[in-house]
Amino acid sequence: MKTLFTLDIKNYKPEWKRSERHSARAIIRLDDGRIALVYAKNLGYYKFPGGGIHEDEDKIAALVREVAEETGLVVVPESVREYGVAHRFQKSTRKADEIFVQDSFYYTCDVERSSDAGEGRDGLKITRQNLDDYEDEAGFELRVVPLEEAISANRAYSDSDAFNIVMIARDLRVLEMLAGIPSEPSPVFLKYFSDCAILTS
Repeated sequence: MKTLFTLDIKNYKPEWKRSERHSARAIIRLDDGRIALVYAKNLGYYKFPGGGIHEDEDKIAALVREVAEETGLVVVPESVREYGVAHRFQKSTRKADEIFVQDSFYYTCDVERSSDAGEGRDGLKITRQNLDDYEDEAGFELRVVPLEEAISANRAYSDSDAFNIVMIARDLRVLEMLAGIPSEPSPVFLKYFSDCAILTS
């Protein structure tokens, strides 16, 4: 899979132990140009549906599972196509002297549609979410929005949590790539990482 970019904030020592947790993320675009995303309504940011790949789990299986858990949408496996991978490196927020390493594998895909107006919205078939505690606390919900709306929200997002800032910067860059507009770090990213950030294609 082609590399989209590398996001490395260099806030660690190279000799530290590495902790890897890779992920699969879905790019679900509707015919009218809008995109299906997860909105964290209690925090105010958008993210691509998806998450961690379990040990010995296939990337596509992880994609299907994570999209269903976070949004209730049902991915059509035959529609899945590679988009690209984003590499991420930063100091772990869980353990001292450890580097968090994550490859996020992005895939374009379609989801099942519904002919029953009462079954979903925007013509999408929606099943039940199955959120983790932190996802529930963040208020994860499915939203179908124009790319520009998600980009604006993520650029305006403010936080002091390094993990969230880098995560949102990553998805912001992918949103900007999809919209065909120049990518640049958000103000909150520059505030905390302007001296050490490397964001390269």
